[in-house]
Order: sequence, then C-alpha cells, then structure tokens
Amino acid sequence: MSKKWSIDELQDIWQLASNFHNGQKYGGHDKDQQIEYINHIGSVTFEILKAIEIDTKLDSDLCIKCAVLHDTIEDTKLTIEEVEYRFGKDVAEGVLALTKKEQDDSVKDKMLDSLARIKQQPKEVWAVKMADRICNLYAPPFYWSNEKKKAYLKEAEVIYNELKAGSSYLANRLQDKMNTYNSFIDE
Repeated sequence: MSKKWSIDELQDIWQLASNFHNGQKYGGHDKDQQIEYINHIGSVTFEILKAIEIDTKLDSDLCIKCAVLHDTIEDTKLTIEEVEYRFGKDVAEGVLALTKKEQDDSVKDKMLDSLARIKQQPKEVWAVKMADRICNLYAPPFYWSNEKKKAYLKEAEVIYNELKAGSSYLANRLQDKMNTYNSFIDE
C-alpha cells in the first residue's frame, strides 16, 4: 500500500523548495513580465493534487514530493544526496530522473535521455513530468519565437506519447493543453 501524503510534510518540503528557488523568476506572456519561479512549482503540485484525487492508485506521497522538488537539482544548489537524506531513495531517484543531465547534447537528446530515465521510474514520476509540461503549456514567454513555440509543442507530443500510460487524467489534460497551445503559434 502506498504512503498517503501528510500536510505537515508538504508544508516542510514547500518551505525548503521556496527557500532554494528564492529570487528565481521566469518571463511571462506579457512583455517585461517576471513571475516568481515558485509559481511554477505550485502549478505542478496543484496538477498532481488533482491527479491523485482522481487516480487513487498513485502513491500520493511520492507524487507530491517529486512535484515540489522536480526542478531543485537542476535549478538550485540542493544536492541529490540531501534529497535522499531528507526524503528517501524513491523520492531522490524520481527527482533525479526528472532532472535533465548537464551534457553537450541537443535539447532533443536531453529530452529523450530524461524520458528514458523517467520511464524506468514508477508511474508517479511519469505523472509529475506530464504535470510539468501541462503547466509549461500555458501562455509562452513573450520573447519566444514561433519556431521555439512549435518545437516546444513537438516536445510535448513526445512526452504525451511516451508517458500517457502514467495517468489517464493527466494524459487527457496534456492533450487538451497541446490543443489550446496551438492558438499561440502563428501559421
């Protein structure tokens, strides 16, 4: 039986992620808009909270912890050793699979490597990756070119095709977001 999530643990892990992502921002849809990065972490976590409500077979504890920590190794000074010490091996392995490796490969090769590692993990990690891309398919940053938007949508299609078995709810959400994202692309 999977471990159910704890509100106290969520509060603790949220504070940790907030501290590590403190000051990080990303560009919004409107020119010169800067959004606190923790907003993205929250959006991914909200998607997961809804997914575990619908799919009760998912290990809610693993899903939530991986959602909150999914970008910490890639974007902050938090180490994988610290994640494992604090949250256990399963969470550490999930977060590590969700982390793009620093290599000289193309964006496509990094994505394929990441997906291959994610697919070796439990479905909960698959769910987090789909939730991440769902959240990234809201309005693109104002400075993205049309070609960048098209490439991002193609990546989303690869994610969908590779991970849709992880959660039918999130697969449907991802498909809907991909359909909506087309409105941001000039033909």
